[in-house]
Amino acid sequence: MLLFSKDLVAATSVPLILTILSEGESYGYEIIKTIKEMSGGSLEFAEGTLYPVLKKLEEKKFISSAWKTAANDRQRKYYRISAAGKKQLEAEKKNWQFINEIFEKLWNPHINFSYS
Repeated sequence: MLLFSKDLVAATSVPLILTILSEGESYGYEIIKTIKEMSGGSLEFAEGTLYPVLKKLEEKKFISSAWKTAANDRQRKYYRISAAGKKQLEAEKKNWQFINEIFEKLWNPHINFSYS
C-alpha cells in the first residue's frame, strides 16, 4: 500500500470531492468509499479529513447539502455540486493538468509538451 502525506491528501481533497459530486449527489461515507475504490484501496480518507473539507466547500458555495432519509430510514446529509463548484472544478482540473505536465517534463525530459 502506498503512503500519502497529509499534505498531499489535503491538496487533492477538493478536486477529488468536486469530481465525485459532479457525477451526482452523495453522502460522506459514500464519498470516502468512492475515493478508496477509485484508488484501488490505496487512498483512504478518514471522516476527520472529509467533513472539514465538505464544510469549507459548502461555506464557499461550491456545494450544497440537504438531509434525506435513506432506504434504511436513517437520516443522511447528501451533498451536491453547485454551478460555482462546477466552475471551480474546471479551474482545479486545469491546475492539476498543468502541474502534471511539469512533472512529466521533469521525469521524461525527452517528451515535448505544450500547455495552453
